[in-house]
Amino acid sequence: MDNQICGVHAVYEALASRRHPIERIYLARETHSGKLKDIVELARECGVPIRKEDRAILDRMAQGRVHQGVIALSAEVPYSDFEVLFKPEQPVVVVLDGVEDPHNLGAVIRTAEACHASGVVVPERHSAPLSATVVKASAGASVYVPVVRVKNLVSAIDELKRRGLWIVGIDVEATQDWTSFDYRGAVALVFGGEHRGLRRLVRQHCDVLVRLPMLGKIASLNISVAAGVVLYEVVRQRLKKLG
Repeated sequence: MDNQICGVHAVYEALASRRHPIERIYLARETHSGKLKDIVELARECGVPIRKEDRAILDRMAQGRVHQGVIALSAEVPYSDFEVLFKPEQPVVVVLDGVEDPHNLGAVIRTAEACHASGVVVPERHSAPLSATVVKASAGASVYVPVVRVKNLVSAIDELKRRGLWIVGIDVEATQDWTSFDYRGAVALVFGGEHRGLRRLVRQHCDVLVRLPMLGKIASLNISVAAGVVLYEVVRQRLKKLG
């Protein structure tokens, strides 16, 4: 079931944020860790019913996923409004052009949260939905990072541009290295999907294209790794500016 959130940390963060509607929590009878007690207290505060079951039942529910003795049943994660992206004075927006693997989407969201990104923009089509798999892969970060879903990604990029953001596309065919751009202003970082990279029309609407040099035999990095490399360059430059 893709409305499951499995694992102690992911369930706790989903409850603590109160932004993530939890319908019921299942606990293994044999588990008595301190963090699980925190989950029980928080669930009672939130009015979420708790059901204790044998671990074998949780194993069947999880279908091979690691649950650590706790599974929450959730509604789908709500998407955020476009305007939330502009709350920070110098926004850093992550735009994903067709990331369809929920584990990759969750990993990107986790890195975006760690780097204090303003939000993540995804298209309605050719994008993984905000499912429980994404929540688990994000280690709970999906409840803190606004994820905005748009009908037309190119139109959204143009609106970001109109609102003062520089649109930086990460593309293997670019000639400029990722460290040579100044990310200290308002920026949107555009990453392509797992197999095709940036689509031609999306690439054409970027202000600048940068690349991550590939020195080995593999042609490209995993999307979550590429996002981490570029986002931490943004962090490095901004911390240097503050120092």
